[in-house]
Amino acid sequence: LAAGIILVAINPYKQLPIYGDAIIHAYSGQNMGDMDPHIFAVAEEAYKQMARNNKNQSIIVSGESGAGKTVSARYTMRYFATVSKSSSNAHVEDKVLASNPITEAVGNAKTTRNDNSSRFGKYTEISFDQSYQIIGANMRTYLLEKSRVVFQSENERNYHIFYQLCASAMQPEYEHLKLGRSQGNNLLFT
Repeated sequence: LAAGIILVAINPYKQLPIYGDAIIHAYSGQNMGDMDPHIFAVAEEAYKQMARNNKNQSIIVSGESGAGKTVSARYTMRYFATVSKSSSNAHVEDKVLASNPITEAVGNAKTTRNDNSSRFGKYTEISFDQSYQIIGANMRTYLLEKSRVVFQSENERNYHIFYQLCASAMQPEYEHLKLGRSQGNNLLFT
């Protein structure tokens, strides 16, 4: 087992203009070290190694709560989707990227350090065809913080999905879930 490139990134807690399509295209096809350190440089190196050696690659995104792990993983997926896209088959890539809000709703919560904090680990496997275009993805979750369902610290919230259900409880398409409101804003499951 060998470790490759290590990138230390800092969450600036604001949007910066360094993650757009123009930047993706600037890093696409470049050699590691030819450009400034960037999450796209790491993604490009993994993509090239996969294509060159025909071997699976792994990118590990690690850090403390609020460090930007989810955002970095999302940028990496977007990079792969953009550089592997062909004009004839862009739908799979779009579906892979579109699944992220669903995962976040079920596994992310508000903490004192982050309004959209992942409360679980996730392993995302992106599958490519022989042309190195995305053909699918599989996401596995582990270490879900189950205690958050019944208890939250002061100024923290449960998983987003519970609040989204609360907001939608009276919509006709959710009648079959038998959701209702009790006193206050509590959601009842009947």
